[in-house]
Amino acid sequence: MKTRTPYARAPRTSRAPHASRALAVAAVVLGSTLLASCDGNGSGSGSSDTVTVGLGGNIFDVPIRLADKGGYFAKQGLKVKYATVTASTGTSALQSGSVQFLNDSPTSFLSALAQGLPQTVISSDAGGNPLGLIVTTEFAKKHDLTADTPAAQVAKALVGSTGGASSTNTKAQTAVFLKSYGVGPDQVKWVSLPSPAADKAALKNHQIDWFTTSEPTPLQVQQSGDGVVVADETKVPVWSSAKVGYTQFIAASNSYLRQHAAVARKFVTAVQEATAYMHAHPGAATVQSAARQALLGVPADVVKSSMTLIDWPTSGAMSASGWNTTLAFINSLDVLPRKAEVTSGDWTNKYLP
Repeated sequence: MKTRTPYARAPRTSRAPHASRALAVAAVVLGSTLLASCDGNGSGSGSSDTVTVGLGGNIFDVPIRLADKGGYFAKQGLKVKYATVTASTGTSALQSGSVQFLNDSPTSFLSALAQGLPQTVISSDAGGNPLGLIVTTEFAKKHDLTADTPAAQVAKALVGSTGGASSTNTKAQTAVFLKSYGVGPDQVKWVSLPSPAADKAALKNHQIDWFTTSEPTPLQVQQSGDGVVVADETKVPVWSSAKVGYTQFIAASNSYLRQHAAVARKFVTAVQEATAYMHAHPGAATVQSAARQALLGVPADVVKSSMTLIDWPTSGAMSASGWNTTLAFINSLDVLPRKAEVTSGDWTNKYLP
């Protein structure tokens, strides 16, 4: 939580005893030291800054979990706390100061910009679009579908079926997949569900024939024997990373960045170092342990498979061309109130090492 330790003030009297005056001066010095540490400007040995980061409880949280577990935050003199947020609560948590950093999706960030909220993206920490479309085992048998079935055949098989949708984004991306193979979104029935967990339950209870969401949920359902993953970004070109330019970002409020530039630099430096380690050592025990911590309750082999669907970059640097690709894709989904726009002032690489 964002805190500032106020300067202590000496008693406002000219007749205070010498001892009281000495204590007052000491309090002022102590208050100044604490404030400098809280602002991220203190450089004394043993000083540290405590920040809270908002996480969505998904695979994109792994770099931040590793930065903590692997000692990268400690190396920068940071102590990190966590707050679980959703697409609807993350932005407000950032603006209120209950979290100082937010591991954010581009859709959520662009939605915040559309509302005029003063936020800035200061680093990227993951790339990829790890979607999985999973059908019930019964539906797979009936339509002769397997994990190796061509995407075009999968799309045709879904005509007249019932699919679950727990977010406008995944529904829109499923519609893009269907249309790319000549199937209209109105040729399937949609059931609105509140979460991927609800998707999973509805599939198991045969209330829906299939659903689409990010991994590891589809692979976890497949491992349990309740379904078959028949489409993902490796076989659906319109879901590929090159096409969608989908990247996970670290965002902070503009007011926080003005007051705590040094802390922001420490934070993204630690995350970049952790992500670069993941890129070079994806199977390392520390990486897999951090991934399991981010994805509690998910079997280790499912976590490992899901991790391979993400591009873990060696640098958190962003580019205008990358943002243009992301914007083009998100605007094509028509999931935001109006066309999304990003200016050069909405993102920066200046806090990166």
